[in-house]
Amino acid sequence: MRNLLLCAFLLFGASAFAQLYICKDGTTKFTSEAPLELIKAESKKTAGAIDCKARTLAFSVDVESFQGFNSGLQKEHFLENYMETVKYPKAVFKGKIIEEVDFAKKGIINVRAKGTFNIHGVVKEKIVKAKIIIKENEIQVETNFEVPLEDHNIKVPKVVNQKIAPIILVDVKAEMKPKV
Repeated sequence: MRNLLLCAFLLFGASAFAQLYICKDGTTKFTSEAPLELIKAESKKTAGAIDCKARTLAFSVDVESFQGFNSGLQKEHFLENYMETVKYPKAVFKGKIIEEVDFAKKGIINVRAKGTFNIHGVVKEKIVKAKIIIKENEIQVETNFEVPLEDHNIKVPKVVNQKIAPIILVDVKAEMKPKV
């Protein structure tokens, strides 16, 4: 009986204290609220990873996976003219959690991650606030942040500058599972 309990503890402990958590189906949404038009789109193909021991994380989204534009033409302009997805297919954040986090303890923790955000071929250092929800065999990450188009060399023609906001709001939610 003692050996059975020891084996159960070791198996449970190994999964409860996994070091690497990943997801392939997180959600990234963006909103552009300009004077003449509201644009919203989302992708349910955000990939991410958290290394609990190193407190590092990374998230990536294929820009072409965004859906929900006001029209097909609007999506085409977004992909070809503004994001230039042929040259710059992904948006990527890589960083390190600033605060100490006990990933073995269930609960909600507000943290900051300092790292680099790469979109449209321009890498900028960024500190992102995030909420981490630690559950049994799952870590949820929720964050929102602003992306100034000017910071990433995304040009908007004057003819449509009242339809596209100069600062885009981004929301990311991901449910991370232990990598097996």
